[in-house]
Amino acid sequence: MTEQNDEQDDPLVVVDGLRTYYGSERLLGGEPVKAVDGVSFEIARGETFGIVGESGCGKTTLGRSILRLEDADSGTVEFDGTDLLSLGRRDLKAWRRNAQMVYQNPTSSINERMTVGRIVREPLDIHDWGMPHDRRNRVSELLDRVGLQPEHYHRYPHQFSGGQRQRIGIARALALEPDFIVLDEPVSALDVSVQAKILNLLLDLQDEYDLTYLLIAHDLSVVRHICDRVGVMYLGKLMEVGPTEQLFRSPSNPYTRALLSAIPQPDPDAGADRITLRGTPPSPRNPPTGCVFSTRCPFKIRREEHESLTTEQWDSIEEFRDVLREREKLRTTPLQRVKARLGREPPVTPIEEVVSELFELSTYPESVQETVDQTATLVVEGEFTAARELLEETFSTVCEHERPDQHQVADGQASRCHRHLSEYEEPREFLSE
Repeated sequence: MTEQNDEQDDPLVVVDGLRTYYGSERLLGGEPVKAVDGVSFEIARGETFGIVGESGCGKTTLGRSILRLEDADSGTVEFDGTDLLSLGRRDLKAWRRNAQMVYQNPTSSINERMTVGRIVREPLDIHDWGMPHDRRNRVSELLDRVGLQPEHYHRYPHQFSGGQRQRIGIARALALEPDFIVLDEPVSALDVSVQAKILNLLLDLQDEYDLTYLLIAHDLSVVRHICDRVGVMYLGKLMEVGPTEQLFRSPSNPYTRALLSAIPQPDPDAGADRITLRGTPPSPRNPPTGCVFSTRCPFKIRREEHESLTTEQWDSIEEFRDVLREREKLRTTPLQRVKARLGREPPVTPIEEVVSELFELSTYPESVQETVDQTATLVVEGEFTAARELLEETFSTVCEHERPDQHQVADGQASRCHRHLSEYEEPREFLSE
């Protein structure tokens, strides 16, 4: 890990409000996929900035959008003061000498029909770098620098192991002497012993060539080993940003806490309790209106009239709402409406059984029980939207209606959560280490 650059007033990369949406692929249309939805951060010169999160949260799309490999819908990406989203084709080609990418899969990211020498030399040929003999010498130097041999120049990728193939990809990324490299899961497809060697190589190259990295990863141990700062993504949003060790020791966002609690501990009895999240992330086509984590957050703010409910009772209500959302979804898409008319709906558990399983083992306040019974009646009558809206009217909170702002929670650490507002007292288990 490089030393943290304190001169944040002159960052190399500045991302502000970046949005990348994918249009619907449905035959009858639909909402776009909000892969990256208003992300902002900075990367200092010589820094390694990590992006972590669950699969499908938008990490790779973010990296590709910064390099203009994907078309962003709005926002800005500045590289050393240049707005990349405004560059034309010719200027963009010239700029790409300054930024490259190392891909996740070393098998599919290089052309199996080209020799190693041609693979590494290809960027030099495209940008008309030097004379032919200069390019040959440059490739030989790079192969040696990443730990390969001169005789590998004329060999083909199938003759190499996964770790060696990733070294080829790294050499190709270094060919044009870039300042900035996006590392997209660079070691996730490799054995653990090989991962350490590749990570150490990347650190050595960073020191030698004064490189700036954006590391995309899901392995938190890799992030902690190599990154100076970390951004945590969920459903296209950046939930928390901060210095690596500070964020790992004292996470402030509920999602970050849940993510870090999943790290295996050598002594499970000595570590903090595991936070198990309910259900799966919502569809990026239709994310929650308020906080994107509100449907799974274990620390979601409750209304005052429901403060008497136990955690188990509240979880049952939230699970019941999840069931209603899924059943409404099955009824609202054009394809599902056609299936319903043809009598080909997928089998579902009767709503009476769902209510019995979730609510009969505990005594609820009379008002809550009445709401549950009315909701079940509406479902039986086929009024799924009305049933969902009744539950929302009774149980929804600020987390579901208002998007949280980003709050400075410590020096260099920011978190996006309503719990940081003074009017919402954070529960003891949320504050505890």
